[in-house]
Amino acid sequence: MKHIFHPANERGHNKFSWLDSYHSFSFGHYYDEKKVHFGALRVLNDDLVAPGGGFGTHPHDNMEIVSIPLSGALEHRDSMSSHGIIKSGDVQIMSAGTGISHSEFNHSQSEEVRFLQIWVFPRRRQLKPRYDQKTFEFATGKWQVVVDPEGENGVGIMQDSWFSLFETTEISDANYQMHKSGNGVYFFVLEGHVKVEELELGRRDAAGFWETDNVQINAKAGSRILAIEVPMELP
Repeated sequence: MKHIFHPANERGHNKFSWLDSYHSFSFGHYYDEKKVHFGALRVLNDDLVAPGGGFGTHPHDNMEIVSIPLSGALEHRDSMSSHGIIKSGDVQIMSAGTGISHSEFNHSQSEEVRFLQIWVFPRRRQLKPRYDQKTFEFATGKWQVVVDPEGENGVGIMQDSWFSLFETTEISDANYQMHKSGNGVYFFVLEGHVKVEELELGRRDAAGFWETDNVQINAKAGSRILAIEVPMELP
């Protein structure tokens, strides 16, 4: 088993008028040659957007883009005429493929919105663009798949990748079993404190593991974890 550890206080940071953003991987003006990607996982941004603020219409291509709201409401529009408002409990995906333009704005004029924006390289380039979103009911003490390759349990992604969320109200084992041999998994602690193998992780800390089929995890009460499983070889 191999692993990496990314402490929360070593993330990149960008703040201006309406946006306060932390970057787990190199993004924009932030660059760290040791944090360019984790396998097919390219971007994990932790964004806080002020009331009424947002990202104006801009293009993307050949990337799977997942948005997970943690609080507030995020409004999406794109060049496929897709329009949606997502809140905590929702997960949205946009497969940019051959090319798409979209905007993301805080839907509220009075409350902040915090969300994760995550980019994953697709299994193939120049795929047909698509959009999807789903609402989930979470049960404590077990992993809830919110993104998967076929869209059977979560929103569908054009990659052999699974996103899962785990939350608990009591001390719990949250051991993670890989869905596909050869994949790696990147754990991002949203809240609380967890022990992943021999690593102690607090709020917004992250760690990636590969060359293993199972990762041992113990989560303290009040913890919430996001697991992003991806191929370790780039397409």
